[in-house]
Amino acid sequence: MQFDNPLIVQSDRTLLLDVHAPRAAECRNALIPFAELERSPEHLHTYRLTALSLWNASGAGFKPEQAIGVLKEFARYDVPQSVEQWILETAGRFGKLRLVQGPKIEVPLTAANSEGEKGSKQVTEEYLYLVTESSLVYREIAACSVGKKMLTECQYEEPAGISEDKKVKVSENEKRNCFMLHLTDRGTVKQDLLRLGWPVKDDVPLAEGEPLEVNLRKVTNSGRPFELRNYQKEAAAALVGDKGPGTGFGTIVLPCGAGKTVVGMTVMDLLKTSTLIITTNISAVHQWIDELVDKTDLPRDMIAEYTGENKVVKPVTVATYQILTWRPEKDGPYPHFALFRQRNWGLIIYDEVHMLPAPVFRVTAEIQAIRRVGLTATLVREDGCEGNVFSLVGPKRYDVPWKDLEVTGWIASAECIELRLDLSSDKELEYAVAPLRKKHRIASENPEKYKIVEKLVKENPEDKILVIGQYLEQLGEIAKMLKVPVITGKTPNEERDQIYAKFRSGEIRVLVVSKVANFAIDLPDASMAIQVSGTFGSRQEEAQRLGRILRPKERKSRFFTLITRNTVEEDFGSNRQKFLAEQGYAYRVVRVSNSTELVLSDCCN
Repeated sequence: MQFDNPLIVQSDRTLLLDVHAPRAAECRNALIPFAELERSPEHLHTYRLTALSLWNASGAGFKPEQAIGVLKEFARYDVPQSVEQWILETAGRFGKLRLVQGPKIEVPLTAANSEGEKGSKQVTEEYLYLVTESSLVYREIAACSVGKKMLTECQYEEPAGISEDKKVKVSENEKRNCFMLHLTDRGTVKQDLLRLGWPVKDDVPLAEGEPLEVNLRKVTNSGRPFELRNYQKEAAAALVGDKGPGTGFGTIVLPCGAGKTVVGMTVMDLLKTSTLIITTNISAVHQWIDELVDKTDLPRDMIAEYTGENKVVKPVTVATYQILTWRPEKDGPYPHFALFRQRNWGLIIYDEVHMLPAPVFRVTAEIQAIRRVGLTATLVREDGCEGNVFSLVGPKRYDVPWKDLEVTGWIASAECIELRLDLSSDKELEYAVAPLRKKHRIASENPEKYKIVEKLVKENPEDKILVIGQYLEQLGEIAKMLKVPVITGKTPNEERDQIYAKFRSGEIRVLVVSKVANFAIDLPDASMAIQVSGTFGSRQEEAQRLGRILRPKERKSRFFTLITRNTVEEDFGSNRQKFLAEQGYAYRVVRVSNSTELVLSDCCN
């Protein structure tokens, strides 16, 4: 027993981190690769070991023995033997099932010829093998629903026509324990087996896309020196690997402001192939295109925009999730899914992959032969679809703690402050009798918040400030009060880009934005964010909003969240704090009462 150690490991696989103990910060960083934060009150933070967290760690090369080593190093009491065994068994499932190259089989296709007579012709269909070393695992998979529906027990035969660098070693046991599946079922099988607790290691060689010469510049098009940061090189290299089987797909997790776009362009430079980039909105599309022109040698006429306004396809095409998921009828097909097949893409970049809409998972399941990378600041999904990201885009290949990049100066240092206000007296009765969803809105739109916003803006003239919220009427009133622009989903894209440009240039110091600015928008000089309302405790949203002010700068950034005390907003706020605590940010709570002058003066110094 080491009573100074910060971690208590419990037999139900929860981990209690004493934040006041020596080495608590070091322990938190060591837990990030393989454990998930569940609760983060003042003194003890609760983490949990999950199968998906271990499989993501395994995908990034983190071994179960390393996880056990971390627990033993920081544990205050002996690590339960049952936890050690569970880690070894659960993490050991990753790689027990492997997908490898299968045969190409000529099958007859009966069709009517030009004279209307019946004729027969041959078509080639591609198949894959699903193999395992274990006969017990083999029998279990054969007996399950996906095994009966989509897998065929077969005898393994060496596929013809595969070059030596593309061949994957298959053991004698794996050859005996072999299923065959159709190439187009690749993603669906991976999804279904993950739900059954069997993550599949995909070792099928990926197809080479259309070649495209693309190189990063040493001096940007705008005349600034450009050099990759070490972690950007490492992230891209972790994804690309040796370009052999089992490489070329996965997820990169980096903080907002750390240059995920640069990582994506570095992958393009390494692969040199036609690329489809999918991002969150039209402003982000334009930002990607500007970055590509500025930092690569791609001519502008080789890059296209595929959005609601322009639908052009070129060797590098940047699209939005919205256009891909649009359909003319509620139950009809998605016409723009055809974009995935309009060129011989060699790489797909899913920007803000945690926002990947559920319908896109369907087509993503079909295009498993293309190299792909997901870029995100957090793998948290409020819909619980992290497993789909793991199966269809790929496991986490690279992750770096936010605080590590803050220490090295690659992202700004930030202070997170929650200001708790009383509910406006004229709203108390309305709140008391309202249903739950209405309670959240009443608390979020508390008129007392306007005074605090006005005061923070007035008393911090050196800061470039974003006021961020959920409700459009509230945001409109705040923008009118401050006499500043407001950007919402209704703001035309051209006007939106003009306002962002004015904010970047310093012409505008304060900007009011709705959730449209949560994702993939680069506002590098923003040094203060004031969050007046949010989406029901979304950790994902908290990460993105904090990220708006983390671009490197001389000033320390501050992230204010305004919460109405003794309402459901407090409960939702505690969930949002999880992400900040997991990344190592102190979250200071300040009560705002009638002595507002003193409280705000204290918290702003």
